Amino acid sequence: MTRTLYDKLLDAHKICDLPDGDILVYVDFHIMNEYTSPQAFSGLDNKGLSVRQPEAHLAVVDHVNSTRIDEAPDPVSKLLIDNLEANCAKHQIACYGLKDPRQGIEHVVVPEQGIAAPGMLIACGDSHTTTYGAYGALGFGIGTSEVEHVLATQTLRYQKLKNMRINVTGQLSAGITAKDLIMHVIRQVGAGAGNGYAVEFAGETIEQLDVAGRMTVCNMAVELGARAALIAADNETLLAMEGKAHSGRFSFGIEHWQTDVRAEFDSEVYVNSMAIEPLVSWGISPDQSVAIGDQLPVMEQMVTDKEKSDFTRAMEYMDLKPGQSIANVAIDMAFIGSCTNSRIDDLRAAAEILRGKKVADGVVATVIPGSNATKVQAELEGIDKVFIDAGFDWRPQSGCSMCLAMNDDIAENRERIASSTNRNFEGRQGRGARTHLMSPAMVAAAAVAGKIVDVRLFTQ
Repeated sequence: MTRTLYDKLLDAHKICDLPDGDILVYVDFHIMNEYTSPQAFSGLDNKGLSVRQPEAHLAVVDHVNSTRIDEAPDPVSKLLIDNLEANCAKHQIACYGLKDPRQGIEHVVVPEQGIAAPGMLIACGDSHTTTYGAYGALGFGIGTSEVEHVLATQTLRYQKLKNMRINVTGQLSAGITAKDLIMHVIRQVGAGAGNGYAVEFAGETIEQLDVAGRMTVCNMAVELGARAALIAADNETLLAMEGKAHSGRFSFGIEHWQTDVRAEFDSEVYVNSMAIEPLVSWGISPDQSVAIGDQLPVMEQMVTDKEKSDFTRAMEYMDLKPGQSIANVAIDMAFIGSCTNSRIDDLRAAAEILRGKKVADGVVATVIPGSNATKVQAELEGIDKVFIDAGFDWRPQSGCSMCLAMNDDIAENRERIASSTNRNFEGRQGRGARTHLMSPAMVAAAAVAGKIVDVRLFTQ
C-alpha cells in the first residue's frame, strides 16, 4: 500500500480508533508558552492529576514578555510568566524563562535546540506549530483543553485530515526568498483553501530551499487554513539537525519519512516559481498580496459578493486606492521578528541590505532576534552593529514582540508597518495598525527608503 508522508506520520502515532470516527494519537513532544497553558495546569490541579511524562514537554516564555528588558511589562504578564515557571517547577518540566540563555520564540527555540526531527508528532498551543513540518515532522496547534489532556496522558484526540500536495517547480530568481514563495502560494491558492487538509510541499523549488526557508514555508501554511504542513526529510534535514544541544534525542531516521511514489492525494496544486517577484501584502488577509512591481486590484476583478465586501473592507482599513502601485507607499515603522522570520538567516539577509545605510527620517525600526542564542550568534558576527549603525533598535530580550501586540510593543492607530511577520489581520499589531507583510530583506529596504520599495534595487 502506498502512503503519503502525512499518512505515515499518523499511522506511526495512532493508538486506537475512537467510536465517533476520531483517533487517539501519541504525542512525542509538547511545547507550552505562558499564554495558553495556565488553564490547563489549573485543570490538572482541580482533577488531582499529574503530568504523565514531564520529559516530553518544554515551556518557553515568549508571548507577553517585554523585549526591552528581561522582565514582564505589566502585572498581568508577570502573573502569567510566574505561573508558568511555578507550574513547571511543580511538575518537573523544563522551562526556558526570561533569564535562561535558551529562551526565545518557541518555534525558533525548538529547532535550534535540536529537538525537532523527522517522524515526530509535535503539539503546541500555537497555530504556527506547522513550522516543524520542515523537518518531516507532524506539528499542529492545539487548544487549552487539549493542552491539559496531553499533559495528563501524552495523547490527543485527533481528526484525520485529507491530503493536499502543492508542487512547486522552477528555480527562484535572485533576491526572491522563501517568504515571497509562500506568500505567492497563499495568493494563488487562497486563504482557507487548505481547510481540512494536511498540506505537503514538494517539487524542485522546495528541495532547493535550506531548512530555514522550509520553516518559513511551513510556518505560513497555516494561513492557507491547513492544520498541518509537511516537507519530506532529506540530507538537508539531517544537516540542519547536527551539532545541536539535543541532537539525536529524537531519531527516527529519514528513509521512511517521504511520500511513496504512487501515493494519491485528495487535492493537487501546481505552482511555477520562476516568475515570482518580491511580494507585499496590501490587505487584511495574507492572501491579499501583490508583487512589488504590480498595481493593487480593482473592484472589477472581484467576482463574488464576499470578494467585493472583503475588498472594500481591506481598502478602507488600509487606506489604499484600487489600482494604485504598492511601491512608494510610505511607512511609519519597520519590524523584523516573529516565529516566521527572526532566525539568524533572516537577520543576515536584512543586514546585507542595511550595511552602510541609514533608516529614513521618521521611521521607527525594530529588530527582535528569534532567541537569545540567535542574538548571541548575530552579535558574534557583528550583525547587531550593522542594525544599530543603520538606526534599528536592537532589543536585549527575545520574544514575539509586535507580531501580535500582546506585550509592550504595540503600533499606534493608523501607523503603517513593513513587517516580516505572518499575519496582517485588522488590529494584529495594534488597534488600527496597518500591516504590510514582506520578507526581512524587503523590510530593511523599506526602512531605508521610508516607503515600500523593491529590495532588488539595493542589490544591483
